[in-house]
Amino acid sequence: MYLTIGKLFEQTVSKFPNKEAIVDCSRNIRFTFEQWNEEVNKLANALLSLGVRKGDRISTYLFNSYELGTVYFAAAKIGAIINPINFRLKAEEVSYILLDAAPKVVLFEQALEESVTKIHKRFPSISFIHIDESVPSYASSFQNIIKNSPSNHPDIFVEENDTYAIMYTSGTTGRPKGVMHRHRDMIEQSLICINALSITSKDVGLVTAPMFHCAELHCSFLPRVHAGATNVIIHHFDAKRVLKTIEAEGVTMLFAAPTMWNMLLQEDIGQYKLSSLEVGLYGAAPMAPALVKACKQSLGIELVQAYGMTEMGPAIAFLDRDEQLSKAGSAGRACFNHEIRIVKPSEEGPSDPDNILPVGEVGEIIVKGPCMMIGYFNKEEETEKAMYKGWYHSGDLGYLDEDGYLFVADRVDDMIISGGENVYPREVEDALYEHEGILDVAVLGEPDELWGERVIAVMVKKNETVTAEQLDQFLKSSNKLAPYKRPKRYVFVSELPRNASGKIQKFLLRKSLSQNKVK
Repeated sequence: MYLTIGKLFEQTVSKFPNKEAIVDCSRNIRFTFEQWNEEVNKLANALLSLGVRKGDRISTYLFNSYELGTVYFAAAKIGAIINPINFRLKAEEVSYILLDAAPKVVLFEQALEESVTKIHKRFPSISFIHIDESVPSYASSFQNIIKNSPSNHPDIFVEENDTYAIMYTSGTTGRPKGVMHRHRDMIEQSLICINALSITSKDVGLVTAPMFHCAELHCSFLPRVHAGATNVIIHHFDAKRVLKTIEAEGVTMLFAAPTMWNMLLQEDIGQYKLSSLEVGLYGAAPMAPALVKACKQSLGIELVQAYGMTEMGPAIAFLDRDEQLSKAGSAGRACFNHEIRIVKPSEEGPSDPDNILPVGEVGEIIVKGPCMMIGYFNKEEETEKAMYKGWYHSGDLGYLDEDGYLFVADRVDDMIISGGENVYPREVEDALYEHEGILDVAVLGEPDELWGERVIAVMVKKNETVTAEQLDQFLKSSNKLAPYKRPKRYVFVSELPRNASGKIQKFLLRKSLSQNKVK
């Protein structure tokens, strides 16, 4: 039998029982692996007492915390399916996921209580668990449910091919899709990342990127537990707090999006002792050579890039330490046991995996490997398209060079990546169309030095009284879009370019914006 995530955790506990395992900086919570295992078992047994059974979903609507890490392994031990929800999402966005995933339990915290309070009455069958001290009347206390719970190992048989997680990622229509992964998928992913980052039990990793995201959870947090390293958790990213924690805890590695690395460099690096930091992982977007050099010079570290997507676990390619400048702009080469192909895009359905393009020619990026998702939850038709002939069709466009390095050129859809987060224009457009003063709208991304891309809305007004300030306030009050999805710039035009079938020609808008013809 292959390893499961629950067994992985127990193996590490048996190897390093007295080693510090997890540190929650915001509350100065520190556990050795043995102590943490007791907490995990108590929570697992408490969840069983609440009626959670193998195959049931457990959702978390949390910032980074030791509770999120604890429920992660507790769910794995009892065969429940973990569903980490983006803490940036608003009430209506969270409601959609809860309706689709139908969890038995939702863990949340005080910082996100307002959104949960707005929607909890719609879900009478869900047990809401609050992790902080001031618990609302409709929820249970995390500490109370585990206080008297037994710490013995829960006797639940879990197999490597059981579903372990449903992680929601926005689709091209703007509606989230639940990506299902097996235990075995993530064990494979963990081993790949341990190798790529050379993680050992001596490492101290900083969790500062969101744990709800697979880049942090699967490429950093889990591999470090697998290797017996320490995870130091920060509630959310704050540049000064990150630098202080690196110094105080002797952090050796961390993952951050390029935007976050850039924010760290804007601080007064010289006032911190950062000699412990050795390696930094980045992803979500390429890093400019100038920023790579600045990180090396100011932080004294080596960088590794990971490229991937939630459907693949996520990592499918790595750009190693010594390749950051010589292969600048590349996403790296396929990681162990993965194969990447560039194929001719099809206009009538999924691209044919056998229609392989020559070296250097741009086409759709498709990939195959052991970490591929089971499929999309409750979406059989979309699963069949995405996994046509056994290959995951990414929707990204790119090419391979003569050395086998992948370069991501563009996207088949119009997805925007802002600060490492995916923004799908349709979702923003739908929200703006609800304003009575808007006739037509197109949302796209434009380059931004800090965030990589920022969201811009190009619109036709119904009446001249509509202003950008009014639209921004409208979106803020609607609770339908997370802050990072809202446009950072509003542009008003007399009409939007459309083709004969009525589709907006966004490439013409981008061209006009780049030439400053639209302001």
